[in-house]
Parts: sequence; C-alpha cells; structure tokens
Amino acid sequence: MNHWINTWFGKSDEPAHLAAGRWGEQLAVRFLKKKRYKIIGKRVRVGKRDELDIIAQHDNVLVFVEVKTRKNETYGRPFSAVNKDKKKHLSRAAIGYLKQKKIEPEFIRFDVIEVIGEIGGEAPEIRHIENAFPLDSSYRLWW
Repeated sequence: MNHWINTWFGKSDEPAHLAAGRWGEQLAVRFLKKKRYKIIGKRVRVGKRDELDIIAQHDNVLVFVEVKTRKNETYGRPFSAVNKDKKKHLSRAAIGYLKQKKIEPEFIRFDVIEVIGEIGGEAPEIRHIENAFPLDSSYRLWW
C-alpha cells in the first residue's frame, strides 16, 4: 500500500543512489539520440550477474555504454569508478550479449558517459568518453 501512496505523491521506495543512476541513464539515452545513435537496449541483463547500461549503434559500430552518475566531483571523476574489475565485467557482459544474440558486428566499442548533477537541480553536465577502454585481454572475439 505504501508503495502506491509514495508513487502517487512522487516519492519512491527506491534508494537515492539507484534513482540517481536511473536518472543518469535516461539523460545519457537522450544525449546519445541527439548524436544520432540508435538505442538497441537499456539496462540489458546478460546472465545472472552482468548488466549493460546502454547498447547503441553508431554508424557501423556496436557501442556498449557504461553510465556513471555523481552529484559532484568531490571524490574524482565518475569515470574513475570504471576500474579494472568493472572493465572486465563489462567485457564479459558484451561477449555474453554477442553470443546470446548470435551477432558479429564489424566493430565494437566501449564508451563511458559521465553525468554530474542532481535530480531536480541545475542542468547536469554530461561528458561522453568514446572508446574509453578496450575489450579486456582475457576475452576474444571469435570471428
């Protein structure tokens, strides 16, 4: 019952950091569409553990986009959260997605979009880091 009351009055049971992440992903999708990216998927689950924030097509490149949202840069750039382990997880998810869909794109790329701002605050700053990192060396494309 509380869930419906909270939803009706614009409140959410969702933790603030998850709501901020979802908000950042929505902004990133709009940003990419303005740049003429075709959005193929959002919050795509791959297997039990992995999720890809955004999968997009730009020209002949399949782009896997990780979105990092922060209120500010007090503790560094949002991109700094994409550490070695995160890159490996994203690489595993991308390979899993390609195998699952049985597709062999001409090119793949990993991008990161940083969103700096707060829900309901001033216009957020959005930075798109194209080709932010390569496929982790423990994974191979099979074609």
